[in-house]
Amino acid sequence: MIKDFLKKLLYPLSYIRTKTRPLRRGRNGLKRRLLEVEKITGSLAKLYASDLIRKILNEPRSMEEKRLLRFGFKVYSQSDEDGIIAEIFHRIGTTNKTFLEIGSSGGLESNTLYLLLQGWKGSWVDGSSKFIELIYQTFSFSLNNGSLKAIHRWVDKENINQLIEEATEDGQTLDLLSLDIDGNDYHILDAIESLNARVLVVEYNPKFRPPVKWVMSYNPSHSYDGSDYMGASLKSFEILLLGKGYKLVGCNLLGINAFFVRKDLMKDNFHSDCSAENHYESERFFLNDGLSPLHAASFGPFEIK
Repeated sequence: MIKDFLKKLLYPLSYIRTKTRPLRRGRNGLKRRLLEVEKITGSLAKLYASDLIRKILNEPRSMEEKRLLRFGFKVYSQSDEDGIIAEIFHRIGTTNKTFLEIGSSGGLESNTLYLLLQGWKGSWVDGSSKFIELIYQTFSFSLNNGSLKAIHRWVDKENINQLIEEATEDGQTLDLLSLDIDGNDYHILDAIESLNARVLVVEYNPKFRPPVKWVMSYNPSHSYDGSDYMGASLKSFEILLLGKGYKLVGCNLLGINAFFVRKDLMKDNFHSDCSAENHYESERFFLNDGLSPLHAASFGPFEIK
């Protein structure tokens, strides 16, 4: 009796399931086709971006002697910063091979992970506990052998000098300082009392082309909201850092990061025109499709031999 009752109770559901089976099959087929279209579209976008990158790098401006743009490539960096950083140090050499990266996120798209793989050591700083936890999970090998230090810190004008002291050993000179906190970057650099890193990598706001001078007002509680209200224009960074003993030597292809070298290391290694007007690159974030590798970034124990 109970069996018959349940059969009658469930009959409408069974009927609906039977009648809608063709529709569900059609929906699954549509999903598969949409996934195929998405895959093809992604491949076309990558091909287009790669082709456009080749065209830009073959332009006369990009081919000028001592310009850095054509040396860019991606290993772990967000885009082509790894290659530009490598070329800068190829020209000026290294000292103690130490770095400090402020705004490292989880580390797998940092400006210094490729250096870590080449025997460098240093510190990653981020204000997100989520990213710091991810660093401890992913980079335990480097944390345990002492080549990497992870610091959880919300960086502001008041603590930047203490942070630099904490991140460096015995006041040694950093070979590289990378700063990308999507907000108060200008003010943090301005607050550093003894800025002596040999190379600086700084994210600029490409919305404001030279000669525009624009700096986001200081807000110690600022958190990036995904908008273009952040940082400072390239011209403002050029002026600030020139006063601190640095010259602009280039920007990356996507118009994200600018590279500065300490004046005493310039010699004849870089383009003679160190102005923002000469080195500015417009926003080309869409070109990242042409730089992204086939496989997702990862990290594990390794040997240098």
